[in-house]
Amino acid sequence: MPEPDDDYIPLPLSERMQRGDLMAAACPSREVLKHVTSRWGVLVLIALESGTLRFSELRRTIGGVSERMLAQTLQWLEGDGLVKRTAHDVVPPHVDYSLTPLGREAAEKVRLLADWIEFNLPRIAEGWANRQDAAAD
Repeated sequence: MPEPDDDYIPLPLSERMQRGDLMAAACPSREVLKHVTSRWGVLVLIALESGTLRFSELRRTIGGVSERMLAQTLQWLEGDGLVKRTAHDVVPPHVDYSLTPLGREAAEKVRLLADWIEFNLPRIAEGWANRQDAAAD
């Protein structure tokens, strides 16, 4: 935050709340951050980048996610306006999930982070090994 001086004009609270301040404990942006950057949130966003998927297709695509966690993650992301849920009026019930335009933007950002992690995994693993060696000494 800039130092107060003659040119500094603090933003009104309503503008600060609208933009968000992730470092503030009460910032509503933190909930969205939690949803988007959770393990399953990242993977759902990346999986849906390829297009619309049914729940079962998403679950198969994302190895290790439980039905409960996938359903909860989809509800969070839908509530945040990142995922669109489309229920088709057929028997048996058929529900599709896709990214909204905002969700596509979020998916692009988390994919960049995921790509960085995968690219740097050998260097990260070196750190794990070094820490394990140091603990053994």
